[in-house]
Amino acid sequence: MNQQYFARIAEELRIRPDQVLNTAKLLGGGATIPFISRYRKEYTDSLDEVQITRIRDRIEQLEALDKRRASILHSVESQGALTADLNDAIRKADSMAELEDIYLPFRPRRKTRATIAKSRGLEGLARLIMSQEYDDLEGKAETYVNEGKEVHSVEDALAGARDIIAEWISEHSGMRRKMRSLFQHKSAIISSVIRGKEQEGMKYRTYFEWEESLKKSPSHRILAMFRGEKEGHLRVRVEPPESYAMQILEDIFVKSNNASGEQVRLAMAGSYKRLIRPSLETEVKNDAKKRADEKAIHVFSENLRQLLLSPPLGQKNVLAIDPGFRTGCKVVCLDKQGGLLHNETIYPHPPQNEVKQASKKIQSLVDAYTIEAIAIGNGTAGRQTERLIKSIRFRKDLVAVMVNESGASVYSASSIAREEFPGYDVTVRGAVSIGRRLMDPLAELVKIDPKSIGVGQYQHDVDQKLLARGLEDTVVSCVNRVGVEINTASKQLLSYVSGVGPALAENIVAYRDQHGPFHSREEFHEVKRFGPKVFEQSAGFLRINDADNPLDSSAVHPESYVVVDRMAADMKCSVADLMQKESIRQQIRLDDYVTEKFGLPTLRDIMDELVRPGRDPRKKFDVFEFARGVHEIEDLKKGMVLPGIVTNITDFGAFVDVGVHQDGLVHISQIANRFVKNPNEVLTLNQKVRVMVMDVDLERKRIQLSMKDVDGERE
Repeated sequence: MNQQYFARIAEELRIRPDQVLNTAKLLGGGATIPFISRYRKEYTDSLDEVQITRIRDRIEQLEALDKRRASILHSVESQGALTADLNDAIRKADSMAELEDIYLPFRPRRKTRATIAKSRGLEGLARLIMSQEYDDLEGKAETYVNEGKEVHSVEDALAGARDIIAEWISEHSGMRRKMRSLFQHKSAIISSVIRGKEQEGMKYRTYFEWEESLKKSPSHRILAMFRGEKEGHLRVRVEPPESYAMQILEDIFVKSNNASGEQVRLAMAGSYKRLIRPSLETEVKNDAKKRADEKAIHVFSENLRQLLLSPPLGQKNVLAIDPGFRTGCKVVCLDKQGGLLHNETIYPHPPQNEVKQASKKIQSLVDAYTIEAIAIGNGTAGRQTERLIKSIRFRKDLVAVMVNESGASVYSASSIAREEFPGYDVTVRGAVSIGRRLMDPLAELVKIDPKSIGVGQYQHDVDQKLLARGLEDTVVSCVNRVGVEINTASKQLLSYVSGVGPALAENIVAYRDQHGPFHSREEFHEVKRFGPKVFEQSAGFLRINDADNPLDSSAVHPESYVVVDRMAADMKCSVADLMQKESIRQQIRLDDYVTEKFGLPTLRDIMDELVRPGRDPRKKFDVFEFARGVHEIEDLKKGMVLPGIVTNITDFGAFVDVGVHQDGLVHISQIANRFVKNPNEVLTLNQKVRVMVMDVDLERKRIQLSMKDVDGERE
């Protein structure tokens, strides 16, 4: 890669060029982002995952730019048109748009009005007019009249010459640079309904007559308008004031106030209407869509991160219920590892109303399987089932929790679920997923396509390739941040561990099934295709509880064991003593262990791990309860103050579940008593909040909520 790019990326990210260079080398050598961030701090001077991701993405963008540059140079050279000045301009272009502007006159093209005019011999007249030295054009144009070439009159000749001039004007790189800036900074985005689509496109009625500054239009409105256009309900235009555009063209191209200048003006107007405006409108719309996509993907990724890092209940015996009315409630009992022990169906709700039988059955299952917690899906009949569970007098204290079941049906019908539970139907699999989500949200949610989890914004409208990569990065980051117990993890969870992937995850599970649990990290080498590079990338993120070496249950990388062994030897104690006794650790001077390979950042991380080996970064589980007596949207009244859970965060507000099967919207203006620019700065997914009901639209099933003057934390 061009070395000058490292300085450019460093300036953009406000870091040093050597940090970019070292990160690029690590990435080029196959290192993953979590590994670089966690175990190569000395090389990057402690860059975090966000910075490393930006370096990776920017390197790829610049490499794509260089690839296109090489292609353009080859094309222009093959045409015999590559001059020294043109070569210099192409090599200095620092954006794809600038490159394409330079290449535009040399791009192979289909037949155009200009090429037709040139084939009729009118290029000479066009050059004559473009010089703007002549006032008497009719006499000049007369000489180009040629019946054989379908130039029947002076006006035909002038019209053809204007077509050629219009194309020259549209290909002028300096003009395009100025016009692009105009479109980017002064354009309005204008949406109108397509005639006859008023009823069919009623959900877009807000945008039937809409106009605002493109620069200030938020991503959710841009995506909504573009979706309406894609579905054929709206027409969306992006354009600046035409007078500004014409002034730019006038300043560049009109040099004389004579007949030639007037012909240039006519060509200029035609060029803008027919060539320049459509081209730049498409380009700027694509840029706006890309920016909106990036914002939506960022929102989605942050929501997904918060959901994946939701507090786990932990290893408990769980009874999970997938509620339903007519078809009954599917009940499953799970062991501490999430294994299915028992399943059956109860019918406590209409039309059967077998409340006593259902209560008795739940009580017997709780006793028989030593149940410690009950998970209840929050979908249809969820609140009614919760009410049933809380009416039962159990012989011991139990935690009963409503669990967000978004995506559970996707999992239950998936090949993963069929492989896990080949002898069970989708309802049993769905209930198992609900129970496992309570125990460990991360371990269960990695089995579901992130787009199906229900925390996105316009996820089906954005660039799917960018979305998939952004979500993949998020899942990988979360899995490696928490760490994975190799002896109990599913192959889906293992596949997201740094350096592992789906194929090796299968090999790990196969080895585990054949040989039993791993007893040390060194044993990883026995797994097929678990080579030295994979070991380097993954070992620190794979944990073994109750391992022979206590460090194997921690995030200390095996390459650093030598440092810990030296510390223990110097303290004349065992590694286990070092981990258990703070008095010994306090005697250690980290500066004594600094080497070229192990600097203070790594040594501090090691000491943190010795204090809390394999610590889980997720928050402690906290039980939440919805308001009693509020189960349906009809139960809501204006002015009610209710507890709720944040289920989705967008750039226009947050959605909150108050227990009525329909999330309410807290508009960004209602989140706090102060101005809030970004809801993610104030709220987190699954956060427990208190909200006030502002309005309820029963017909449209819309609930407007407010957090103002309700929760003092957001004052």
